[in-house]
Amino acid sequence: MDSKSEVVFRFLAEPTDVNFGGKVHGGIVMKWIDQAGYACAAGWSGSYSVTVSVAGVRFKRPILVGQIVEVSAKIAHTGKTSMQIFVRVRCGDPQKQVLTESNHCIISFIAMDQAGYPIPVPLFEPSTEDEKKLELYAIKMKEIAIETESLLHRTIEDE
Repeated sequence: MDSKSEVVFRFLAEPTDVNFGGKVHGGIVMKWIDQAGYACAAGWSGSYSVTVSVAGVRFKRPILVGQIVEVSAKIAHTGKTSMQIFVRVRCGDPQKQVLTESNHCIISFIAMDQAGYPIPVPLFEPSTEDEKKLELYAIKMKEIAIETESLLHRTIEDE
């Protein structure tokens, strides 16, 4: 794991994290995703970074209280000032340490200076086949987010 391009958080799901159905609340999972994504973006860019969008969120399985949770975030693609980060959440029995994916997504950040203006980020160049595939996925999610935003603005202007 490259310390600048990837971070991993590990912790136990707590009783305060659950919803009325007894599973970890989706909003809590989104908070973990944002925190890991921020840590990755700030580490890569060396600066404060802000969340721009979350794309392709996919919840596959619930997380239960007492399970170990692993939230990994890694750079998938960079633009001039933006970073698309692939975040994967896995969970499982802490005694067995066999983790299964519960969800994943692409979260986009922009690096900012102290005055709040976007600043350039280092270029990420994928080197493995998996990194290249992940970059293509991140680019596609970025394109979908841009297209959706454009469609939304046209719809609002038509009203």
